[in-house]
This record gives sequence, C-alpha cells and structure tokens, in this order.
Amino acid sequence: MTNDKYASLKAEVQEIIDLIAAKNAKEANNKLVDVSEQLDDLLDTSDEDEDLIELSKYQVLLNQLYQKIVALNGQA
Repeated sequence: MTNDKYASLKAEVQEIIDLIAAKNAKEANNKLVDVSEQLDDLLDTSDEDEDLIELSKYQVLLNQLYQKIVALNGQA
C-alpha cells in the first residue's frame, strides 16, 4: 500500500480529533463512520502483513475515538 493511503487516512483521523476537540460530536461521529468504511475497504483489499498491521492500528484508534465521542455526547 502506498504512503498516500496512510497520509490520507492520517489526515482524516486528525479531522475527527479536531472535531472532538471542538466538541462537535455529531460531525465527529459522521466523519468517523466515513473513515471506518474506508478502513474496512482497505482491510478487505490488503494482502500484505505490514499493511494489515498498520491498518489494525487505525482500527484501534478509531475505536478509542468512538469512545471519546460517546463520552462527549454524554456531557451534552
């Protein structure tokens, strides 16, 4: 997998983090759903172990961000 895919994924995850920091839970959740779908597609089409390991790191991060979004919704 090219570094472009990782750069794009990293940028989109950063957008989610920025939305959480801005306490915009709805937009953060919408973005998280989009990025999760992209990540699922990448996982489905990846064969290289290195790619699968790197993508699994993003999966864990997205799960943690989801927990933050849920907590943010609880504060509203």
